[in-house]
Amino acid sequence: MNSEKVVNHIVKWLKDYATNAGVKGFVIGISGGIDSAVTSTLCAKTGFPVLCVEMPIHQGINQVNRAKEHITQLKERFDKVYSTEVNLTSTFEEFKTVLPLDASKASVDLSLANTRARLRMSTLYYLAGIHSYLVAGTGNKVEDFGVGFFTKYGDGGVDLSPIADLMKSEVYQIAKVLNVPNSIQKAKPTDGLFGDSRTDEDQIGASYDELEWAMQQNDNGKNATDFTGREKIVFEIFKQRNSANKHKMVPIPVCEIPKKIK
Repeated sequence: MNSEKVVNHIVKWLKDYATNAGVKGFVIGISGGIDSAVTSTLCAKTGFPVLCVEMPIHQGINQVNRAKEHITQLKERFDKVYSTEVNLTSTFEEFKTVLPLDASKASVDLSLANTRARLRMSTLYYLAGIHSYLVAGTGNKVEDFGVGFFTKYGDGGVDLSPIADLMKSEVYQIAKVLNVPNSIQKAKPTDGLFGDSRTDEDQIGASYDELEWAMQQNDNGKNATDFTGREKIVFEIFKQRNSANKHKMVPIPVCEIPKKIK
């Protein structure tokens, strides 16, 4: 991949989209991870104003520190980068007090994790609304269209997706060209939604390199029976998540009423 050409292509695409939409800039949630760091840097390179938003909810200190390091670096490099912090911890805790929590711990924990992402989405759209900005998404190809590893109407609720045609490994290549802080490039990917140290690999059961391989094999028409050992396990993980999360990757189903009965 020619990383510099890809960067230029995405930056031009962002500029053209914002110009045609008649908006004033971009807003993006900064997590301390590679995807939001790359996306926010690409947005900053357009010359449009970029509002970087930290939205901690019981956030791990390492994630917080990486997010702040990245925002500081962006502000030093680009004139129109701004930032704000909206601490949603108390909002999240207050919301929990009115929820029925009488279900299995696993289902409650997962639902609350997704709630964190949806609170952040609402915050980003509030800020986008008052500034006339677009909400920039941070999902990559294997997350958005491979295993569906994102929250529906959470981090999946965005106006445009600059890096959704890039595999995770390609995002890392872009990060080097964009001079994303080394601390972020070296950090293990995590969604940070559970308030602990679990990584994306811990949750999924496979690394992004493995998932990319499985996605490519699936695109080539392979089946689980074509593999053995670890490859078979990874391929089955990919297929299970791809199937279970298909509802996130396709348009909302609409019940179309036949004209003859309307």
